[in-house]
Amino acid sequence: MADAATEAFLAHRNLLFTVAYQLLGSAADAEDVLQETWLRWAGVDLAGVRDRRAYLVRVTTRQALMRLRTLGRRKESYVGPWLPEPLLTAPDVAEDVELADSVSMAMLLVLETLTPAERAVFVLREVFDLGYEEIAEAVGKTAPAVRQIAHRARAHVAARRPRGPVSPTTSRDALDAFRHAVETGDLRRLLEILAPDVVFLGDGGGVVQAVPAPVTGAAAVASLLTAGIGNFATGTLSAAQVNGHPALVLRRAGEVDTVLALRVDDGLITGLYAVRNPAKLSRLDEETTLRR
Repeated sequence: MADAATEAFLAHRNLLFTVAYQLLGSAADAEDVLQETWLRWAGVDLAGVRDRRAYLVRVTTRQALMRLRTLGRRKESYVGPWLPEPLLTAPDVAEDVELADSVSMAMLLVLETLTPAERAVFVLREVFDLGYEEIAEAVGKTAPAVRQIAHRARAHVAARRPRGPVSPTTSRDALDAFRHAVETGDLRRLLEILAPDVVFLGDGGGVVQAVPAPVTGAAAVASLLTAGIGNFATGTLSAAQVNGHPALVLRRAGEVDTVLALRVDDGLITGLYAVRNPAKLSRLDEETTLRR
């Protein structure tokens, strides 16, 4: 039965990682949750499990919820803005527009504004299309309560989420234009592609230098970027698929220094997310396979 348990776990591992990552915004913590899930799964009598996928998702969700509450306390003392851990994702993630949208930096930041229960219900319902009864078992609530939570979370996210899924072509075009403007120091071109209300967030985790507070507005963000042109010149800037969307990766001496993810709405850049915390970049070169 141990072999059957291993086979079932491996068959659903990418799905379980995706669930945990969307609930936590951290690949390292998602991996820890999977370890806890495996330990519990290895001791289960499979003969009594009717739906192995559902059972594994339920255990993963419960473990992620416990860790999410711990992370919430940790974030209260975090130095500067907190951003999700970026993931280098396979090309097929971008092809699944709904999955790519759900793991984007912009969406993960929206999910951060939900309570743990709201986040779990929203992710399981809207991203993985689980039924209310199944979600109720996973989060330890009644189905009617889950329906109310889902309605509340859906309204909350709708008011804050990106305006709509962006095609890979539009994202690449915006990234290429942004990269060229930054590399050439073309302030006028930067102002043309930045939305008037664009927001720049930097996450150094108190370990490396980063913008200590959000910078808002095209003029302010463009000035910040042009002032930092020298930083780009001292490293190697390359494009990559990060969290299902095109992003820029800055390397120095072969090591990842910064991941810069973009949020694009209506052809303009509305969000720039610069992750510099070394703890969040240590596994970036490992391509992650996400599944729904």
